[in-house]
Amino acid sequence: MNFEEAAQDNKWRDAMDGEMRSIEKNNTWELVSLTKGHKSIRVKWVYKAKKNAKGEIERCKARLVANSYNQKAGIDYDEVFAPFTRLETIRLIISLAAQQKWKIHQMDVKSSFLNGVLEKEVYIAQPLGYKVKGQEYKVLKLNKALYGLKQAPRAWYSRIDNYFKANNITKCPNEHAMYVKIKNGDILIVCIYVDELIFTGNNPNMFEEFKKAMIKEFEMSDIGLMSYYLGIEVKQKEDGIFISEQRYVNEMLKKFKMGGSKPINTPVEYGLKLSKFNGEEKVDATNFKSLVGSLRYLTCTRPDILYATGLISRHMENPTITHLKAEKRILRYIKGTTKLGLWFSSNQDYKLVGYNDSDWAGDGDDRKSTISFVFFMGNTSFTWMSKKQPIVTLSTCEAEYVATTSCVCHAVWLRNLLKELEMSEKEPTSIFVDNKSSITLSKNPVFYYRSKHIDTRYHYIREYIERKDVQVEYVKSQDQVADIFTKPLKHEDFIKLRGLLGTTNQV
Repeated sequence: MNFEEAAQDNKWRDAMDGEMRSIEKNNTWELVSLTKGHKSIRVKWVYKAKKNAKGEIERCKARLVANSYNQKAGIDYDEVFAPFTRLETIRLIISLAAQQKWKIHQMDVKSSFLNGVLEKEVYIAQPLGYKVKGQEYKVLKLNKALYGLKQAPRAWYSRIDNYFKANNITKCPNEHAMYVKIKNGDILIVCIYVDELIFTGNNPNMFEEFKKAMIKEFEMSDIGLMSYYLGIEVKQKEDGIFISEQRYVNEMLKKFKMGGSKPINTPVEYGLKLSKFNGEEKVDATNFKSLVGSLRYLTCTRPDILYATGLISRHMENPTITHLKAEKRILRYIKGTTKLGLWFSSNQDYKLVGYNDSDWAGDGDDRKSTISFVFFMGNTSFTWMSKKQPIVTLSTCEAEYVATTSCVCHAVWLRNLLKELEMSEKEPTSIFVDNKSSITLSKNPVFYYRSKHIDTRYHYIREYIERKDVQVEYVKSQDQVADIFTKPLKHEDFIKLRGLLGTTNQV
């Protein structure tokens, strides 16, 4: 849709008027003559219909966006990166809220980037439909950031970060877009993802105080209970919280024309090996990459397709017919499991537990191993990883040892994060491994001649075992949950491990 079409529709015209009111209210710019030696940046209108979890249009949104490709680094802007809360942290907060029976609330910042203060002079052209009569030759000097500017996210983050600091809401040092306020035994947890805020805690009165303060300081919408967040559907019930991406799945199947495909029971064929050098006919890499990206986002709530997605993503540059068939198989599996998601509920044994696994030299092209880990709080997983090791290992013991070290690094970060949330782990975090040799190597301070070539950084694990922050324990291969992230499995094994992850059809 372009400006001429939108201007003829009352709902879009109202949306543009509302955007201009927010800009003017916020003192975002001032009308001036262009300073010699500067160039003005063109702007355009961007239109988006915001929908709810059911796909219904909630409101029409018009954004005035700067064409930032005219900006030059060091002249028009310096820093551009703005932190945002990791999705694994979001899942941890959901798990914590389900355990404590807290409610998660959501707010949306209207024109969030307009709140960021600029450090450099930036000029933009007057927007279509809103040029000042008789002064069309003038430009707008920005006092605050505008959508599309490269420094806009950073400026917005700095603005809200300074506000939180001034109001005793402490930034978490282990998650820079999560803030915590503790007062008289009550806790408020706030997570930021660009212009979306979610918050939870044990005192509803703190919620109301926080809402009033935020609405007073920024122009915000109180969405109420968190129900649809970054494409994730959230159902908050009395006995737990269910998250899924059913609407996203249906849109993806429609987009890639697989809505009428025949479902299949596993995302990867058992024993499948893919190679870059199979000599087959090449397929369209652009469409292949687009699907890989879509599947990657689906792994936010569907850890069962993580290994399959990682496997095909290794062949994005030169995909062949075999790679495309493997990719379409994942869609066929998703077609039969559209309602799957993660069910978080209260559990008596609510503590941090990890599983990690590795295949050995599983990639036939470079002989690197796939490593994986998954962490639980209660009965449901909330963070997971599956990727190729950066090195070629010489034995299963070494492959498992390197994988365990990666898992311990993540466990240390999670323990620190939980400490910030007033949920310190008093006991060592158990990490379950199905290789006894790697367990022995991690506990024994002696460097055997067979392990002397292992890089020093992988012996990091021993320090944390000695400090009793973590403990490595043995688990039988059939009960190794992380096995689902390292290799194609038989149907019965896949279904068993998928269930252990906490994935269910709960609605």
